[in-house]
Amino acid sequence: MKTIKRLGLLVVFLLGLVLVTACSSSTSKDSSDKSSTTKTTQKYKGQTMNVVATSDAYQPLFDKFSKQTGAKVKVLSMSSGEVLARMKADKSKPMADLWFGGGLDAFEQAKTDNQLEKYQSSAIDKISTKYRDKDGYWLSKGLTVGGFVVNKKVLKEKGLPVPKKWSDLTDSKYKGEIIMSDPAVSGTMYAIVKAIIDQKGEKAGWDYWEKVNKNITFYGKRGKDPQEKTASGEFGIGIIPVDKMAFDSAKQNDLQVIYPSDGIPWVPEGVAVFKNAPGKKVAEAFIDFMLEPKNMKELAKLDGKDTDQIIMPGVKGLDLGLNKKDLMKENLSTFGSDRTKVLNKWADMVGDK
Repeated sequence: MKTIKRLGLLVVFLLGLVLVTACSSSTSKDSSDKSSTTKTTQKYKGQTMNVVATSDAYQPLFDKFSKQTGAKVKVLSMSSGEVLARMKADKSKPMADLWFGGGLDAFEQAKTDNQLEKYQSSAIDKISTKYRDKDGYWLSKGLTVGGFVVNKKVLKEKGLPVPKKWSDLTDSKYKGEIIMSDPAVSGTMYAIVKAIIDQKGEKAGWDYWEKVNKNITFYGKRGKDPQEKTASGEFGIGIIPVDKMAFDSAKQNDLQVIYPSDGIPWVPEGVAVFKNAPGKKVAEAFIDFMLEPKNMKELAKLDGKDTDQIIMPGVKGLDLGLNKKDLMKENLSTFGSDRTKVLNKWADMVGDK
């Protein structure tokens, strides 16, 4: 009996020892984790990263970065054309720390003007080489692609078929029914113009746009004009950037979004650190943070595009029906250097429309 009682006490003692050891280990791990989190949170506390971005939609991602690093983030919404204009007006100081979003032509121009800081993240290999600068001055966070939105009711009332290809837009039966934004104010429209010239060749490309121009009454002065004016029924066909917003608007307004069957123009959306930026280290840390797959996935949702998986293979973004094989072959090396030449020729062609 005494033996059984002693064995029972021994078992209780051993169980207690195991429990104490486990608790000690857990406490130690918690303490370690807390220490790590605190260290990460404190790293940029007291510092501020100033950002110029094309949209306020990215605020949740910047908030997450702030929570993780302690850095404050101030965002100023601005188009890439405005960024370029301000940089040219005052080259004496950087206008911000990070440039987030905007067409590649603007980033290439800024690189040429020595307004960008070179940075190669340790995670840069996750981005396909096609979508980042070989010298390390910019990288892409996604692609913007171009297509049509059509007002089915307007086209039906006028007995017009729904266009399926870029080549359809040259048909005179669509005269007065097409709207696109001025490529001088819209980076996406410039990308579409440049892509079709690249695809067809210089002469055939400009011949194409001259025919389309005859069907266009005037050019929108805002990037949103084609989407909004087609939705309102003012036009039957709008040339637009195709994203989730376009599909949502189509669903609400009985429109149809079309990826042209003869090729889809595209343009990388850039990210870069400004030259001599006071918050250079924080901006670089943000790029590292952005390149984490979980954050690229979140960015894909905020962007409302399904191109992030093209930029970083393996990242799951939205599925808007884009087929990577349909993307046009484009010459990105001349995207920035040809901008002035293309826009000047475009201005001569369209006149005061």
